[in-house]
Amino acid sequence: MSYSLPILPYAYNALEPFFDEKTMEIHHTKHHQNYINNTNTILKNTTFSDLSTDELISIFNEIVIDNKVLLKNNLGGHVNHSFFWKTLKLGIVVTSDLKIEIEKQFGSFDLFKKQFEEVALNHFGSGWIWLIKKNSVLSIVSTINQDHPLMEESTSKKYGFPILGLDVWEHAYYLKYQNRRLDYINAFWNVVNWEVVSELLQNS
Repeated sequence: MSYSLPILPYAYNALEPFFDEKTMEIHHTKHHQNYINNTNTILKNTTFSDLSTDELISIFNEIVIDNKVLLKNNLGGHVNHSFFWKTLKLGIVVTSDLKIEIEKQFGSFDLFKKQFEEVALNHFGSGWIWLIKKNSVLSIVSTINQDHPLMEESTSKKYGFPILGLDVWEHAYYLKYQNRRLDYINAFWNVVNWEVVSELLQNS
């Protein structure tokens, strides 16, 4: 199996003015494509080359392969970005079922946003901020580099099914926001596809 770049269900300028066209294009066609190219190269002629990304993620801790750290970074980059793209859309309001669940877990939707923003702002270096579900409980976690929550050991506090994710690598925002990560985080709320997030919550 050779992985390929997913086609976005929207134009690169569809998330303006919050996510700019040029960043979206570079992020998708350069950064994401590079993760895919590297993953395909690493897995070529291995016993894992016929597995889907979901299968690879689910058994990642048991995989024995040369360059496993390199595989983790690049496979994670492919999986994380594929997830990210499908959870973005302009002008979608929070669904009632999702809002109720978030309020149950965090006290209010505003408190959830505040906690998510704090984790995102205080995350050192590159990585991802996630809203995950584990044993019917929602929690906010961060992972370094291109790590994915389902790669973590089942005993880890960071292990769970992601239902929302934010890329806090600088390549996701530097053209528009430079070093202003908080402005990028605040902009993110305007482009979350809450309908997809709600579907992920129900299916996880």
